[in-house]
Amino acid sequence: MSSDTLHAVLLRLLAAAESTIAAHPVWGVLFIVVFAALSAMLAFVSSAVIVPVTVYTWGEPLSMLLLWAGWTLGGVCAYGVGRFLGRPVVRFLISRSALARFERFEDRVSTHTPFGLVLLFQLALPSEVPGYVLGIVRYRFAKFVVALGLAEFPFAVATVYLGASFVERRTFLLLGVGAATLLFSAWAFHALQKRLAA
Repeated sequence: MSSDTLHAVLLRLLAAAESTIAAHPVWGVLFIVVFAALSAMLAFVSSAVIVPVTVYTWGEPLSMLLLWAGWTLGGVCAYGVGRFLGRPVVRFLISRSALARFERFEDRVSTHTPFGLVLLFQLALPSEVPGYVLGIVRYRFAKFVVALGLAEFPFAVATVYLGASFVERRTFLLLGVGAATLLFSAWAFHALQKRLAA
């Protein structure tokens, strides 16, 4: 099957999803936000699945807001799980590789960790890890939410632009945003490792 045929099929599926959401707009918004929240809590759930539908239905600005709101909600829920249910439940919810990252950084973060380091922690690691860790160590909730919101916003913007460029077949934008996101993530992880080593 050619790429033109695949793209035509994708557009038909997106149009069908848009008409369903138009018939049930509140449920559509709730579904997108809840799905994004789950993707921020569980490694095996990916927002990439819903972004093309979101962009096609609501456009880029509202898609960014919905994704950001969902990820922030998921981070808050992860924090709550870590704080109130603890390590046994966290071990059940996250993957083995995420658990390895979790245990690697848990002893480096405490209630007294500076805000800048917590923000870097949020930027550098997959979204399901920091919420659980910061909840378990009982990091101050208000500062956690601010760091979470700041960290998730650039990724929401980049993810929506990736989704939009995929739907609209803007290859250079897709590659450019993808490369910039990877470089930014690599920088954040390197900067976090340097800060923790110091």
